[in-house]
Amino acid sequence: MCVIFFCADSQPLAGGYKLILASNRDEFFARNTQTAAKWSNAEHVYGGIDLEPGREGGTWLAIGHSGGVFKVGALLNLTGEPKPRDAVGRGMIVADFVAQPDDQHSILNYNQSLLKDCTKYSAFNFVSIEIGASSLPARVKLLSNVPPTLEDFENGGCYGFGNSLPHTPFEKVRHGRDEFETIVQEHGTASVETLADHLLQLLKKKHKFWPDVELKRRAPNWGEGLSSLNVHIPEHGYGSRTHTVILVDGDNKMHFIEETMAGLDPEGEWQRTHIVKDFEKDM
Repeated sequence: MCVIFFCADSQPLAGGYKLILASNRDEFFARNTQTAAKWSNAEHVYGGIDLEPGREGGTWLAIGHSGGVFKVGALLNLTGEPKPRDAVGRGMIVADFVAQPDDQHSILNYNQSLLKDCTKYSAFNFVSIEIGASSLPARVKLLSNVPPTLEDFENGGCYGFGNSLPHTPFEKVRHGRDEFETIVQEHGTASVETLADHLLQLLKKKHKFWPDVELKRRAPNWGEGLSSLNVHIPEHGYGSRTHTVILVDGDNKMHFIEETMAGLDPEGEWQRTHIVKDFEKDM
């Protein structure tokens, strides 16, 4: 289970941001993971890396910049769907998109190719964002594979996606998206520190939006535990183990802020990473 909220705008207001993104990664606490960093095999990419045996090198969220274009990819599990026999690991879907700068891996071509072969994977939502020149609108796509569908979303909108199909969102996603939009409207030209603080507060909210018909249908045994933005199911060692905020300002300076559990106890130590990269100098 994961959740993501974002706004991508190639022409932000003065003092605003081309990308405002907030995401929670919900996972088993014991799953081996590398914290957010510049990737050694693709130095224009930043994000965490899955180190789970058999899944090494994949990721749930990453951002890359090459040739004046930002690419963001995020993978969300579709809860409650049957797993195909011999299903292929999904983590490389994001990694391949953000790491490869060629035309084959443009947001349009990559998604069209993935759509043709997406049923070999366990159920997922793949969020992809491409932000280039200010003369062109940011491009946002969501590919779901159960059933195979590809949808486009407009530049400048505030969006939220979780572990259900986009037209049947969980209550926490619907409420979270509304609050995210309010934060963007009220603090979208504020300092990195102020904006990030409000977004992290959103990601850490423990209020349970329960009952939830769609969540109960997809996760009848875990539904109530999964109904908050900040998930914690102690009996299963599972929950929101990583909070991420990514901001890209109008001058292409990126702030990648991650707060992630340092151990197996969400009430224990958390590690904070704040990566700052001025991509304007690379253009």
